[in-house]
Amino acid sequence: MAGIKIEDVAYVRFRAPNLSEMKAYLTDFGLSLAQEDDQRLFARGTGTAPFVHATEQGEPGFAALGLRAESLADLESLAQSEGGTIEPLDGPGGGFVLTLQDPDGHRVEVVAGQTLAEPITLPTPVQWNSAQARPRTRQTKRTGQGPAHVVRLGHCVLNVSDFRTSEAWYKDRFGFITSDEIALAPEFSIGAFLRCDRGETLTDHHTLFLIQSPNGPGFNHAAFEVADLDDLMAGHERLKAAGRTPEWGIGRHYLGSQVFDYWRDPWGHTLEHWTDGDLFTAADGSNKATIQELLGVQWGPTPPATMG
Repeated sequence: MAGIKIEDVAYVRFRAPNLSEMKAYLTDFGLSLAQEDDQRLFARGTGTAPFVHATEQGEPGFAALGLRAESLADLESLAQSEGGTIEPLDGPGGGFVLTLQDPDGHRVEVVAGQTLAEPITLPTPVQWNSAQARPRTRQTKRTGQGPAHVVRLGHCVLNVSDFRTSEAWYKDRFGFITSDEIALAPEFSIGAFLRCDRGETLTDHHTLFLIQSPNGPGFNHAAFEVADLDDLMAGHERLKAAGRTPEWGIGRHYLGSQVFDYWRDPWGHTLEHWTDGDLFTAADGSNKATIQELLGVQWGPTPPATMG
C-alpha cells in the first residue's frame, strides 16, 4: 500500500460526562482553553498546535488519536490508498481529517492543513549551577508556583491485542521507525517505541508506543512535554495541592530518558508530564530492549501495578 510519513502526533480525544470538571483538571495539569461549547472542550499548550487535547460530552472513554501529515497532498494520497474520505476538521485551527481504524478498533484521525496558533511565551528559565559550570551568578533562583507550562503533546501509548499486527498497520501507513523494540525472547517481542521518519530532522525517541497488554487493547497514556525540570516539579506540587490522583513519578526512564510524572484525570485516564527526552534522526536506527529496561528507572519509584 502507499503510505505516508507523518511529522508528529497532533492530539488525543476523550469523552467525559462533565466538561466543567475536565476543564478544571486540565487547568491544574497546565493546559489552557482553546475553544468550548456545551458539547466539546478543546485545550492547547504553549506551542503552535491549535489544540492537543479534546473532550466531547459522553460516557467516559478514549475517543481518538490524532496524527499530523506533512501536507494535504500526503493526506489525499493516504485517502486514495485507504479508500477513505477527507472531511473538514471541526475544531480550532480548522484543516482536514481522514478517519481510520487500527486493527483493534482505535480511531485514528490523520490531519493536515491546520492553521497554527500563536505561541504563548514561556517564562524565562533561570540557569542551573552545577559542579562543572556555574553560569548563574549574583542572582537567586526562584522557580515560582502554579501549574506546569505544557508546551506540546509528545506521544501516545496504546495497548494492543497483537503487537506485530498493529506494528505493521502503523508502519505501513505512517512510516514509523522503531527506536526500541521490547523483546521477551530473541524471537518474541511485545511492543516497540516508534518515532517519526523525518530524515535528518531530529525527532522524539517515540511518538507512538504499542504494547501487547494482558489487559487487552485500549488507551494506556498520553504524554505532554513541559518547559523544563523546575516546571515539572512545580506542576507536581500544583496537582498534589489540588487533590488530583497521582500514578507514577517523579523519575527518569531508561528508554527515551525522559523525566516523567504520571497523573490520572477524573475518569481514570493517565496523562504524563515529561521533560528532557532523547532525540534521533532516521539514520540512528533501531535497538532491542528488555522488559527490565521498559519497567526500570534510572532513578525514582518503580511502576505501580496500575501502569498497563
